[in-house]
Amino acid sequence: MATLHQLRCFLATVEHGSFSKAAEALGLAQPSLSEQVRLLERSLSTCLFQRVGRGVVPTEAARALEPYALQALSAVDQGSRAVTSAGNAVTGTIRFGLFGTAHLYVASRLVADMRERFPHARLALIGQNSLDVIDRVRRGHLEAALVTLPVDDNSLRVRPVVSDEIVYVSAHGDRVTKAKTPADLAAASLVLSEVTWGDNDFTRRQLKHAVQSAGGSLHAMIEVENIETALEVAAMGIADAITARSLLHRRQAILSAPLFSAPLDPPLNDQFAIVHRPDAVLSRPIQAVMEMATVRMREICAQ
Repeated sequence: MATLHQLRCFLATVEHGSFSKAAEALGLAQPSLSEQVRLLERSLSTCLFQRVGRGVVPTEAARALEPYALQALSAVDQGSRAVTSAGNAVTGTIRFGLFGTAHLYVASRLVADMRERFPHARLALIGQNSLDVIDRVRRGHLEAALVTLPVDDNSLRVRPVVSDEIVYVSAHGDRVTKAKTPADLAAASLVLSEVTWGDNDFTRRQLKHAVQSAGGSLHAMIEVENIETALEVAAMGIADAITARSLLHRRQAILSAPLFSAPLDPPLNDQFAIVHRPDAVLSRPIQAVMEMATVRMREICAQ
């Protein structure tokens, strides 16, 4: 039975009129190409070329075969292109989990990326807090998610993505002339976000442990749901706040007043990762979204 490789060698020889030139065009050794043509002749029980001088000319049998060989290779090429572009035909709903402040990092960009890649699919980006999203992945309600670490579950597979430094911010520049210690945090008048989740929020949990390790307690003077409100309260000079450096950078221009920042000592970071169940067979669209989210997060945190 003829193979696609044999047909390619055959058509190249018809085109170039020489085994050596056909081999060069295909990047093959001349003996290898000649052997493929001989195998094709054997499978068809006919002679396809006659030698004339230093070249070869196709026989009548070769001329009869040529259009069908072209048609066969064209069909394979069209099939390959159809498989490659199959992503555009994905329908249904692509559901992906995100940590609570993802809308300030990547959500809208991720929607644009997903829409371009899967224009016929419905999109659902789900999550108000990493704790809830991780539970949804654990229960199989989501295939995968981009969350804030740590993940207190050894049954999930964790793929680190990027980290973002946590900083102390204030409308009063004289309060951020040096790094803030746990003792400074314990004494500060703070506005903290994630009031519903409280110490279950991973960033707040880090802060609480850091302060407790120094013998203090972390108390918020004001608690709000979202970091946008916390930063605006800080910009008004009512209280100081704690946030990720990338979020401060992205929100600074729209705040009512500038905020100044200082690092923490010891430093703390929000660490982000993709999580999924190790036994899950991830769909091709979700694998693509995981890669998109990873690229976008790294871009944002590198700014």
